[in-house]
Amino acid sequence: MRPLILGFFVINLWVSCAGAQDVVVEAHESDPPDQTQQNQPEQKTDMPDTDMPGMDMSQPVPVWMPSPHNGSGTGWQPAATSGHLWMKSVGGWDLMGHGVVFADYNQQGGPRGAGKAESVNWLMLMEQHKLGRGSILFREMFSAESLTAPHPGFPELFQTGETYHGQPLVDHQHPHNVFSELSLYYTRPIREKVSWLFYGAAAGEPALGPVAYMHRASASELPMAPLSHHLQDSTHISFGVITTGIVVDRFRIEGSVFNGREPDEKRYSIQFAALDSWSGRLSVAASRNWTAQYSYGRLERPEALEPGSQRRQTASVEYVRPFASGSWATSAVWGRVHKEVENRNLNSYLLETTANFKSRNYAFSRMELVDKDELFPNNPSLPSFRIGAYTFGGARDVVQSRLWQLALGADVTFYSKASTLDSAYGNNPISFQIFLRARPALSHHDH
Repeated sequence: MRPLILGFFVINLWVSCAGAQDVVVEAHESDPPDQTQQNQPEQKTDMPDTDMPGMDMSQPVPVWMPSPHNGSGTGWQPAATSGHLWMKSVGGWDLMGHGVVFADYNQQGGPRGAGKAESVNWLMLMEQHKLGRGSILFREMFSAESLTAPHPGFPELFQTGETYHGQPLVDHQHPHNVFSELSLYYTRPIREKVSWLFYGAAAGEPALGPVAYMHRASASELPMAPLSHHLQDSTHISFGVITTGIVVDRFRIEGSVFNGREPDEKRYSIQFAALDSWSGRLSVAASRNWTAQYSYGRLERPEALEPGSQRRQTASVEYVRPFASGSWATSAVWGRVHKEVENRNLNSYLLETTANFKSRNYAFSRMELVDKDELFPNNPSLPSFRIGAYTFGGARDVVQSRLWQLALGADVTFYSKASTLDSAYGNNPISFQIFLRARPALSHHDH
């Protein structure tokens, strides 16, 4: 497989240099902001006169084309995804920023639970400019969670992954790194319905997995990381990534080489290592409202305390539907990790949804089934356990200004598990959160 990936890179570079004709569409142009477009036939249409950053507005653009501004890495969310962005144009550069701060009280139930005040947070800055026939986008994503997460991390029943003081983290979610993305993303039209992309990052996301959970519209009101995070999208912070790919009409194929090792406990540092892991991903934007992807990768020695390599597969579908004074976003994700040393498969299944209605109100849920084999690191002979987590919640914006939104919300989580775990976790543990959420105001442009 590695020669195939290297060959794919060579082909992409050759195509990017060979096709300087029939430029029709910049791959990351904005969609028309009028929501009535969603019920129109799919067609190319001229952009209206807006100040939406990022593209040559004189060029036609497909209404289904996903935006590069609503996520990290090169993942595709549906074009209908609403953006909470600050935007400004300065000297030919389009400057953008988005992010979120959750300030919450987190109470995890049962004997292994804990209650703590904490803050989940991140900020992404973007700078975009025309470059030749294409467009270059710089991204910088930061998080202060190393300061706002109680040690050893955010309490979360049945969560596993990464380490603290040289020991596996169990029943906690690790804080994210100060430098969560430092990348450049270049796209260049080749000919009609064909474009080329290149993505390089000191800290970034390879072409592996769905759109990372903190960027998914379906998870916009959920401060807690999914239990399936380390089986689906944990590579969204990789210290060293090179990705190239081709977009042909509604399809995109990408390949990445990257450093597959998990970040260590020094959350403020960048930990370069050999780019000896690889992945490939096929994505499709079926319409303005739908995207889907399948990806496969090999991660070399990803876990600090586990020998051997892993193979990961993921598949996901995302749906976004705007409507009067709101929108509805839903994601379904499957992820599988194969641990080569143990010859063991771990599967995960996730369904999450968020509905924004009457402008200020949000209802959301996340339901998961996840295989966990690290709940008892001192007793590795125990089998993996199938855990179910079912979260339901709601929020309401108490402030909606021209620049920002402030919401008050809460959620509750129930679990299913094997009865053999009752002595450790209790018969029926229940967890809940109460939170304030602050973020930029909703942009009235789809991109």
